[in-house]
Amino acid sequence: MKKGTSPALEVIVATHKMYVMPDDSLYQPLLVGSDFFLNQQKGVTLPKNLILDNTGAHISSKNHNYSELTGLYWLWQNTVKKDTNPDSFYGLVHYRRFLSAKNKKTPLTKTELQNLINLKYEIILPKKRNYYIENLYSHYAHTLHIGPLARTREIIKEKYPNFLPEFDRLKTRRSAHMFNIFIFKKPLFEEYCEFLFGILFALESSLTKEELTRYDGFHARFFGRISELLLDVFLYTKFPDLDKRSDVLELQVLELEPVNWIEKISNFLLAKFFGKKYKKSC
Repeated sequence: MKKGTSPALEVIVATHKMYVMPDDSLYQPLLVGSDFFLNQQKGVTLPKNLILDNTGAHISSKNHNYSELTGLYWLWQNTVKKDTNPDSFYGLVHYRRFLSAKNKKTPLTKTELQNLINLKYEIILPKKRNYYIENLYSHYAHTLHIGPLARTREIIKEKYPNFLPEFDRLKTRRSAHMFNIFIFKKPLFEEYCEFLFGILFALESSLTKEELTRYDGFHARFFGRISELLLDVFLYTKFPDLDKRSDVLELQVLELEPVNWIEKISNFLLAKFFGKKYKKSC
């Protein structure tokens, strides 16, 4: 995946299992948690275009905590850092969630992305998810375990104080760009990864072994869940006028698997009013 002088357009599709991928050169399928997958699926034949996140510079073994972020880290370290063209664009989507052009029911194509770039868009995000009766912080506290997020604030206060005011706005904001889905121009992509992994690695170092292993499979992925909130902390600190900028575009999220809204709403109400933490994604 060595890059030449021409701008690259590449979006990795993070997946933890075999899945049908879009037939478009924009997308690079990447198996996250490859160490675990290959240990469980010995002898499996992998698609030729599937990259493993346990090659090159990687944190594949942390996938049970970091979720799709092991794929983001792989892209940053092994592709983006080797690309010398500042006009390249890189992004992250998931096997079951993609960005989609307006009024389309298919994943964004390379041609569509190039057209958006020609219109001078440099920051492409999913439409915000709204939390009408909760703020972002209280929603996290009701549905997940708050300890690691509270520790994250301490780290930001100490190491990234300029970002603290925006982090504290998690307690008033009721919407956010979620899912760890985005496409950025290369310089911003690198700056965000430096910020994100700087915080997450500091968080990991601050936790004891007992704290890192106390949660079950779903709740163990708290690094990935915290990162969803850190995206807007980063963007709104860097661009206070983010919502008004002409180079920012929000696209709809295309869900390739059905969303069980009855179960989702029921789980939220149980979490908010009865203290029942989420048990799985739905």
